[in-house]
Amino acid sequence: QPQLVESGGGLVQTGGSLKLSCAASGFSLRYYAIMWFRQAPGKEREGVSCDSKSDGTTYAAVSVKGRFTVSRDNVKNMVYLHMNNLKPEDTGIYYCAAHPRNYCSVYDSDYEYWGQGTQVTVSS
Repeated sequence: QPQLVESGGGLVQTGGSLKLSCAASGFSLRYYAIMWFRQAPGKEREGVSCDSKSDGTTYAAVSVKGRFTVSRDNVKNMVYLHMNNLKPEDTGIYYCAAHPRNYCSVYDSDYEYWGQGTQVTVSS
């Protein structure tokens, strides 16, 4: 059964850093583009940072560009979201999602597998 499990969320102060992890089981992440989505309270879910499976193409939302990066370890079958200089507006539930193509899509309907989410709270 394919599964994604996020971890690493928590409470952090403005300007702090967090590293989220996404562990896959039941399928190999190396064949999927991985997007990190987030959903802030009262807002729609949005894609924030993505890594395509093969050519190194990445995507970052304007709001996180220069602060968030995605990396992956295909041996461990894991993907990470490195978040720096966090701001209160980064607060939300963060999800990793797998898209069976070699490009990053901003449409959540394109993603086949989803994790359960991990809460990130940035205090001011």
